[in-house]
Amino acid sequence: MIPASQLCARPRRESGPSIPRHLRYTWDHEWLAVDEGDATVGITAFAAEALGDVVHLRLPEAGAWVEAGESCGEITSRTAVSGLYAPASGRVLEVNPALADAPGVVNDGPYTVGWLFRLRVENIAGALSADAYAAHCAHTQGDCR
Repeated sequence: MIPASQLCARPRRESGPSIPRHLRYTWDHEWLAVDEGDATVGITAFAAEALGDVVHLRLPEAGAWVEAGESCGEITSRTAVSGLYAPASGRVLEVNPALADAPGVVNDGPYTVGWLFRLRVENIAGALSADAYAAHCAHTQGDCR
């Protein structure tokens, strides 16, 4: 989701304790919360902080099919445009209506009010645990030094 050059340009706060343990994560800094075959999808605090102030979102439409690991939208901040990748395959059930008029909500609460869309999950490929994601973030930060 976020090029290494952008990750290096901003300080990071996210560490093990601030990464919700009940979620699953992708290498591209998306998260998903799966509940009985449906998933809520968003970007991590790590991604939100690296992007900076989000000013526009292009999200998949309700009813659209998304494929795990493939591009399904874009996130535009004041400084960059970043791709959004589906963390799982499935049909989009709904898009967060609060983001239409206030995309910056993603920065305010990436794990809560800033969720992006909900998905009827058909396949989850390569999702990371919170510990694996924390290690990934630490490695990414280490590469930036």
